[in-house]
This record gives sequence, C-alpha cells and structure tokens, in this order.
Amino acid sequence: MKQELTVALVGNPNSGKTSLFNALTGLNFKVSNFPGTTVEKKTGYCKLSENVSAQIIDLPGTYSLYPKSADELVTYDLLRNKSEINFPDLVLFIADSSNLKRNLLLMSQVADLGVPVILALNMVDLAEKRGIFYDAEILSNALKIPVLSINARKRNGVNEIKNILLEEHQGNKNKYFTIDFLDTHFLDEVTELTDKKNHYAGLQYAINAANFNTPKTKQIKLLFEKYHFDSKLFQEKEILERYHIIDNAVRLSRSQKTGSFAKSFSNKIDKILTHHFGGLSLFLLMMFLVFQAIFSLSTYPMEWVEIIFLKSSQYIENSLPAGVLNDLIVHGILAGLSGVMVFLPQIIILFAFIAVLEDIGYMARVGFIMDRIMRPFGLNGKSIVPLISGMACAVPSIMASRSIENKKERLITILVTPLMSCSARLPVYTLLISMLVPDDTQWGPFNMKGIVLMFMYFIGFGAALFSAFIFKFFVKSETKDYFLMELPSYKLPVFSNILITLYEKGKAFVWGAGKIIVAVSVILWALASFGPREKMHSIDQKYSSLNSITLVSPINDSLLAKRSSEKLQASYAGEFGRWIEPAIRPLGFDWKIGIAILTSLAAREVFVGTMSTIYSVGGDIGDLNTIRHKMTSEMNPETGKPVFSIAAVLSLLIFYAFALQCMSTVSIVRSETKSWRWALIQFVYMTALAYLSSLAVFNIFS
Repeated sequence: MKQELTVALVGNPNSGKTSLFNALTGLNFKVSNFPGTTVEKKTGYCKLSENVSAQIIDLPGTYSLYPKSADELVTYDLLRNKSEINFPDLVLFIADSSNLKRNLLLMSQVADLGVPVILALNMVDLAEKRGIFYDAEILSNALKIPVLSINARKRNGVNEIKNILLEEHQGNKNKYFTIDFLDTHFLDEVTELTDKKNHYAGLQYAINAANFNTPKTKQIKLLFEKYHFDSKLFQEKEILERYHIIDNAVRLSRSQKTGSFAKSFSNKIDKILTHHFGGLSLFLLMMFLVFQAIFSLSTYPMEWVEIIFLKSSQYIENSLPAGVLNDLIVHGILAGLSGVMVFLPQIIILFAFIAVLEDIGYMARVGFIMDRIMRPFGLNGKSIVPLISGMACAVPSIMASRSIENKKERLITILVTPLMSCSARLPVYTLLISMLVPDDTQWGPFNMKGIVLMFMYFIGFGAALFSAFIFKFFVKSETKDYFLMELPSYKLPVFSNILITLYEKGKAFVWGAGKIIVAVSVILWALASFGPREKMHSIDQKYSSLNSITLVSPINDSLLAKRSSEKLQASYAGEFGRWIEPAIRPLGFDWKIGIAILTSLAAREVFVGTMSTIYSVGGDIGDLNTIRHKMTSEMNPETGKPVFSIAAVLSLLIFYAFALQCMSTVSIVRSETKSWRWALIQFVYMTALAYLSSLAVFNIFS
C-alpha cells in the first residue's frame, strides 16, 4: 500500500532550508544568502521508495516559537495545531553548523511540542573552514534524535536524508525542557483550555494567544492573572534551561582546531563593507557599475532581438495577403511585443547582478550599513531588503516585508516600496533615456546613459525615503522598534542557482508581460484601425486619388502618411485619446501618450508596447522601424516641434518614476495589509506625486 509522509523543513533564517527543499523535490524556488527570502510556506513532493512518497513543506525561517513577525507566524501556525491538514509527521530541522547553539534552541522547542525531529547539520564545510568540527553520532546520542551532516547547496547528503525519512522515527522520548517550577493545576488548566496534548505545547500556545487576538485570548489572560503568571520571566527561564542542555550536547560533540582563516577573513571584509562611510561608498560604486553594465553589455543582444522582430515582421508582411490579418499580426501583435521584448537583455543583466549580490551574502551587509540612514525616515535596516529587491519586482518585495517585526515600519515599507524602480520600469527608462541621451555621449570612460539610469533609480529611492518620512507622522505604533539582522557567512555564488533564477525571471517577464501585451495590442490595434463609419469614409474619399498615383512615387508616400495619421486621429482610440488629452497636456503629453499611460495600469512595461502599436498603426505602410525612431521623428502638427522634446521626455521619465502603474502591486498591498484603505492611499499619493512632479519638471525645462 502506498504511503505519504508530511515533512516540514524548519530552521533559523538563512540556514539553507530552500536549498534542501529544491534538492529533495527538484523544484527551483529562489535561494538567497540573506534572511527573509522565504516568506510563505512552499510545498513539493519527493519519492522516498517505490511505495512511500513525502510531501515536503518549506517553512519561513524563525528563531523561536514565539513569533514576532508575519513570516515567523506562518511557521508557528503550522506547528501549533495537530488538527491542521498539513501538520507534519516529521520535522526535518536544518541547522547552520557554523552557529549551532543558537539553531538548536528552536529545535528543542519544536521537539517539545511532541513532533518527531531529525536534525540535519548544514554548511558543515563553512564550519570546518573556521576550525569547528562536529561528531554527528555523539551529538545524536546527546540530543537523543537522529543527526546527519549535509551540504544543501552542493546537494550532498540528500540520499541519506531520504533513508532516514523512510525509517519513520517515532521521535525522541526525551523532554528538553521540564516545567516543574510552575503550579500543576495552572498547567493542567492551560492545557485543557488550549486543547493541547502536553503542558509545554499548551503553555506555549497560551503565551502567543495572549499577544494575538484569538477567541480564547480573554480567557487566557484571566487565567494568567489568577495564577500570577509572568510570561516574560517564564521565557527567560526557558531559554536558560534549554541552553544549558544545548551547551552540554555541543561541547561533547565538538572539536576545534586552531587557526580560523575563514572567520578572520570574513571579519576583515566586514570591517570594510560595513564601515559607515567606506561601506556606503562601495555600495554606491557597485550600483554605478551595475547601471553602466546594463547599457554597455546589452547593446548587441538588444540589436539581435530588434533584427529578429524586424525580419519576422517583414517576412510575415510579404508572405500573407494584404488585409486585416496581415495588419493585425505585423502592426498590432508583433509591433507591441517587439517594443518590450527588446529590453529583455537589460532586465536579465539587472537580475544577474542582484542574484550574485544576494548569493554571496552582500545584501545583508547593505541592510546593516543603511540602518543608520533609514531610521530618521521611520524605517530600519531590514527595510532595505524589500526596497532593494523592489528593483526587481514590487510584488515579492512587499511580501518580503513580513520579516520586519515592527508593524509601523512594515506598513511604511509596504507603502513606499513601489517607488523603487522595478524591472518593469526599465523598458520605459531605457527607451526614453535613449531618446534623451545620444548614443555617443560619454563622461570620460563612462556611458552617460548609464549615469542617467542610475540617477532615475536614486530618484525612486529618494522619493521612498521622503514618503516614509511623511508617513512616520501618520502611522502609529505601540511597540518599540529595534534592528536585529544576522549577517550570513560569505559564500561563493552557485552559478546553477543564478542561471535558474535568471531563467525563471526571464520566463516570468516574457510570459507575464507577453500575455498582457498581446491582449492590449490586439485591442489597441482594433481601436486604432477602426472608427465611426462616416469619418473613416470621409477620409477615404478625401484621399481617393491615391489609387491613380504610382505606388512608389514620393507624392503617394506623403499622402499615404497623411491618410494614416488622419485615420488614426478619427479612430476610436484617437477619439478617446483626445477626450483625456486636456488632463495630461499640462505635463507635455499628447493623446497617444495618454492612451499608453492608461493601458500601462495593467503593467508598466505595457507603455512601450502600446506606443509601438499606436505608432505602427498610425505610421507609413511598410514602415517597420524601431519604436525609438518613430517616436523621435514624431512632430506636433500644430506647433511643428517634436512631440518628444527634452522637457516632455524628462516629464515622462519623472511620471513613470513615481506613478503606481501596476495593478498587481495594488492587489498584493491589499492582501498584506488586509485593507483596501492602504492600497487606495498608496495609489492616490503615488499618482498625485507623479502628476505634480511631472508638471513641475515640464514647466522648468520648457
């Protein structure tokens, strides 16, 4: 008969749980070398034998079973309730061998809940480089649970784990913490009230329930008052007793050699990277080089993508019969897709740099050096993880804010994270910067486009700090804030993990943006190609002479361009664009830009696809030039001046730096804050900030 075990992966933050989860299940979830990467439980499956499989649950890292943040609460909620459908048959506890004592505190708490535990000593190689060695057999005898050594990053020890899971250990009979100093009647009443199987599980649940709003919170508080129970004193005594047992077990199993080169080398690096001035300077230099690389390394790949789309469009246009289908594919779908997909190389380069910095352990150091800077603005160093991750995407970054214990700081971080320039803004920035800055413009050996791009990212970060400072006075908090973050060991990047990350991110961008762009492109093409019958017929009559003029004549080309332009203005898209134009004209935008702004509410990168579709439909027949060329050559028929003047381009850049053009972000903010109120406040303040800033910039540079 086939069986299925449920196995929970539990451990401190950054202990290697997700790496082991990927090794066991064959899945490819994001792995990073800083705390707070896993913010929700992930589930996969692993075959242990012909008849036995295991459901593997990767839980967020936590330091104890007294949760202080939203991500720690996920782990606590699963382990506290045996009636939970996914309650584990076994807990596979992953411990960082280089900091074993602290890790074993949580392990002993989990074991005392009555759940069978297997201990996996991870990162043994790092501990040995520091001269620290553990005997797994001695440690197993001391703790009275199975113990084995593994290296999750290199996938060493996976088969041994499967074999131990197959043995289905019944768990240790040893209790690490005996509550013999409290009134037995009190413990019995707590256990009965909380419906738990043992005194420790009942008391642990009661302490947490007293801090959270549950149906039994009032009864529990009354019971605590009746027996004069002080939960803080209890937790202090609990920690001291547990560490007494842990110290003995670690001392018996540990041997140490003199000379810890890895630790001293790490400390020397940290003296530089975490220096309040030198560390910040190096971080800014690193960001400068990243943005330079985004333009310099992507030049040829972007040209290749452009050529592929141009050749494909020419082939399809020449192969299919002239008509609606030909026009839809070439000037609708392909035009929209090409405008965005050409920027995929730059997005991959940005993700690659972020992935490497995360993998080596540098991002946690950034949080440390930024804590002093961010505190006056109502944030702390942990906020930098969501903010920097926001350079990739705001949605997972907002979820990463669950690791922030203070509710006020977490809410402020959520509200300002979308101001960080995400990868969806990158196509918009790149297109507009390429129109603003000539290709051959250099500042010494550096490309000016990269400098302007870095400036745009700093504008977003500055706006986030300014907004956080304002919110600090309106968002109230009853708890005292503090900053505590573990600095993980430096590790060489695992390039297979980075390649998987790039593949997943690239696929998500192409597939996620592609679906939206195709849908928007088809709708826009239809709206831009068709209009009120009377107006369209009148324009056709006006240019009826085209039929009698040689197709290759300059006169014919000029008339064709005029007819296409007039038909676009008379189309449904043109009618709608002119209706909204008065609201955006003060910003330097015309009706075409207005349509692109509205469609990009679905996703920011849709702006480029929309402009590609509109200019393709409204351009000359057979004109398959790039979107940048079409936009640069666009002239205002009333003034005779370029539509995309320096003032207009700067205005548009600032608008997209601040505007919340992403409905996915609105949705995740509502989910994380459990309120539409904060999602609406965020959308309104960011839109107002974008409009007013754009208005000011356009008037200053006009």
